[in-house]
Amino acid sequence: MFLTKRHIPRRTFLRGAGVTLALPLLDSMLPAFTPSRLTAAAPVKRFVGIWHPHGASPGYWSPLQSGKDFEFSFITKPLEPYRNRVVLISGLDMPEAMATNEEPGGDHARGAVLLSGARPRRNAVSPYLGTTIDQMIAAKYGQDTILSSLQLGVEDMGNFGNCNWGYSCAYTNSISWASATEPLPTQVNPRVVFERLFGDGTSAEERLRDRKRNASVLDAVVGQLGSFKNNLGAGDKARIDTYADNIRELERRITIAMEHSIKEPASDVPFGLPENKHLHFRLMYDLMALAFEGDITRSITFMLGRDLSGASFPESGFTGGWHGTSHHGDKPENIANYAKVNRYHVQNLAYFVEKLNKMPDGDGTMLDHVLIYKGSNMGNSHRHAHEKVPVILVGAIDGTFKGNRHLVFPDNTQRTSNMLVSILHLYGIDQWSTPDGKAMTDKLGTSTGRLQPLEMV
Repeated sequence: MFLTKRHIPRRTFLRGAGVTLALPLLDSMLPAFTPSRLTAAAPVKRFVGIWHPHGASPGYWSPLQSGKDFEFSFITKPLEPYRNRVVLISGLDMPEAMATNEEPGGDHARGAVLLSGARPRRNAVSPYLGTTIDQMIAAKYGQDTILSSLQLGVEDMGNFGNCNWGYSCAYTNSISWASATEPLPTQVNPRVVFERLFGDGTSAEERLRDRKRNASVLDAVVGQLGSFKNNLGAGDKARIDTYADNIRELERRITIAMEHSIKEPASDVPFGLPENKHLHFRLMYDLMALAFEGDITRSITFMLGRDLSGASFPESGFTGGWHGTSHHGDKPENIANYAKVNRYHVQNLAYFVEKLNKMPDGDGTMLDHVLIYKGSNMGNSHRHAHEKVPVILVGAIDGTFKGNRHLVFPDNTQRTSNMLVSILHLYGIDQWSTPDGKAMTDKLGTSTGRLQPLEMV
């Protein structure tokens, strides 16, 4: 067999009317006789930050054993098949979300602390926080992707107004901040997200016109796709076919969901969104997986709801509203019911993890080249407690981050902002700027240092 150094550039796109189609990593994109670390197959670090309101049901989240080979708890059990890629952390506090004498109240206005480690400001002229770690990661790893980052949600009320005790709604509505004064809005409509992933920058009106003419985004590039595949090997052809099938199937499901969407605006489900919340979650996770498969972006945030959300999840086995159920009154039956709601959201996470685990990427799978951080700004939400917040980490970042660990810290000794600093170090980010422009190392928000046990392998 005769091999040459000729290869397809990693950043190859197929373009048509209103469409830009990014391609998955192919063998043809790897130069022959070149070490993988010097090719497109070199591990690309990706990040996902997932926020859920209202904490976790006490007694049902934290495993009883620390260290390796722990027994998964009721809430975290759905992640057990991926044990070697899971790190659970118990005992971390989020003091930046706690009320003080100077800044009382606002317990339901501090979700933005999750990725910033900074304290929201009360009665500020404009919202002020700090650059979140997803944006720092995007700045380093997302400069040559179509989208440097992606912000998703399922409930949206807009970044404006005064929400709770004098705190801007921006602190509730956005967990991703480009700077101290730039909260990034979440996109909640699956169709709009799909258009962002595969649109070419044309106006919404032009894209709508093209969609009426074409049944699928792939219709605009079907000729190019066929010609492109002619020069590929059998393995790459199969990869392209699978990728195209995934796009078509997701587009089909989004179309069906939109046909059954809310036709009249409601307080909990705006116009045009899927009426079925379970379907909405799964579509968003599918879009995230597709965005990674096509290397369209490498940094994603996902808000599973808004604080004070009244959404219910029958698929969990309990139908009570999210916020109301979180105030369990320390009654065993209510705590058990809320644990079902918590477990349901971990089941959805496991659905996403399984997709990434089955997705080839370079020398491993997509799960080997990502870190998913799922957390909340509360622990026991009935008490509005910001201590012992639930932290789930899944993935291997670049294949070296070790799972199968339950890290337990003594009460009142460690905070989530220290964990954020360690995550940045794991991504090779050792210095950043404070909101006032000063260069900083090992200091993010109100952090006191790095969470060293997290970095030890």
